[in-house]
Amino acid sequence: MALLANILLTILFVLFPALIIWLSGRVKLIEKLGVVIVCYLCGMILGNSGLLPESFRVVQTNLQDISVCLALPFVLFSLDFKKWLKTARSAIVSMLLAIVSLAVMVLVLHLLFFRIDPNTASYAGLSMGVYTGGTPNIASIKTAIGVDEETFILFTTYDAVLGMAYILFVTSVAQKFFQKVFKLRPYSAELKEQISVSKEEYDDSYQGIFEPAVFKKLCLAFLLSAVILGISFVAGLQVPGYETAITILCITTISIICSFIEPIRNIKKTTPAGMYIIYVFCFTVATMADFSKLINLNWVIVLFIVIAMFGSMTLHAILCRLAGIDSDTMIITSVSAICSPPFVPVAADALKNRAVMVSGLATGIIGYAIGNYLGILVYTIFQHFPF
Repeated sequence: MALLANILLTILFVLFPALIIWLSGRVKLIEKLGVVIVCYLCGMILGNSGLLPESFRVVQTNLQDISVCLALPFVLFSLDFKKWLKTARSAIVSMLLAIVSLAVMVLVLHLLFFRIDPNTASYAGLSMGVYTGGTPNIASIKTAIGVDEETFILFTTYDAVLGMAYILFVTSVAQKFFQKVFKLRPYSAELKEQISVSKEEYDDSYQGIFEPAVFKKLCLAFLLSAVILGISFVAGLQVPGYETAITILCITTISIICSFIEPIRNIKKTTPAGMYIIYVFCFTVATMADFSKLINLNWVIVLFIVIAMFGSMTLHAILCRLAGIDSDTMIITSVSAICSPPFVPVAADALKNRAVMVSGLATGIIGYAIGNYLGILVYTIFQHFPF
C-alpha cells in the first residue's frame, strides 16, 4: 500500500507543474505570480498539511537530487556563452559585484559565528551556492559537502520564507527604493527600444514541444544528459572522499562544454524542458519546508540567510552605484543570483522592462554554472582554514 501511495505521489509531483503552467494561461493571478512562486506556495502548503506519508521523505530527497542533475545540462545546453559575454557587459559586471558582495557577507558571518556553531562552513557553502546560482544549487552542494538532512531542512525552510519576502520587495518598491536611496540611475530609454527578447534568445514557450521533430531531439538531449550524469558519476568514483563534489562539478563542466557545440546548443525547447524540471525541483523542495521548524529557530542559520540575502543586496547596490550601473540591471542580476532564472521574467515584468530579461537569464544561467564551484570552494576553504 505504501509503495503504491509513493508511486502515485511521485507522478503527482512530476505532473503538478504542468497543471500550473496550463492554469497560468487561464488564471490572471497565477500568471501574475509566476509558475515558480505558485509551485513554492502549493508545495509549502502540501508539505505542511500532514497529507504526505513519512515513507515518502526518501522519495522527495531522491527526486530533488535527480531533478537537479537532469535540469542543469538542459538549461546550460542552450546558453550561447560567447554571445552573452558580448551583449551583457554591464550585467556581467553587476553579477560579479553581486558575487563579491555575497562572498564578503559569508566571510563576515563565518568569522562572527564559527566559534559558536561548528557548522558555519556548511552554512557559508550553502549560502554562496544558493545565492549565486539559485535554489537548484543548494541540493547539489548539500550532497557534495555532506550537509545532514536536519540542517538542510532548516536552511531550505528559512530560505523559502525569507525568499518570499525578498521577491515581494523586488516586485513592489525595489526599483524606486534603489534609485532614491542609493541614487542608481534609471535604465536607458534608448536601450529599452533597441533590445528585444527573441524566441531564438529565450524560447520559454511549451507550445510545439511534443511535435515529433522537436520531441525526438529533446529525447536525444535527455539521453545526452544521462550520459553526462554517468560519466560524471564514474569520474567522481575516482576521487575517494570527494565523489559527489566531483560528480556535480563534472556535470556542470561537461554541460558547459556541450553548449559550445552548435547542434547541441540549437536543440529547440531545451530551455523550457530544463525549466520544467526545475519547477518539479522547486515544488519538491517546498514540500520539504517544515514550518514547525519556525517555532524554535536556529538563529545562526536565520542570520546567515538574512544577511547573505539582504546584506549582500545592499552591498551590491553600493558597488553598482560606484560602478555606474543602472537600477534595473542591478535588480535583475540580484534576482538571477539570489532566486535563479525562473524568477527573472517575474522581476522584469515588475520593473516594466523586458529589455533586461536577456541579461537576467544569461547571468542567472551562468550563476547555475558557477554556483556549484563557488559553494564547494567556500566550504572547503572555511572548513580547512576556519581563521
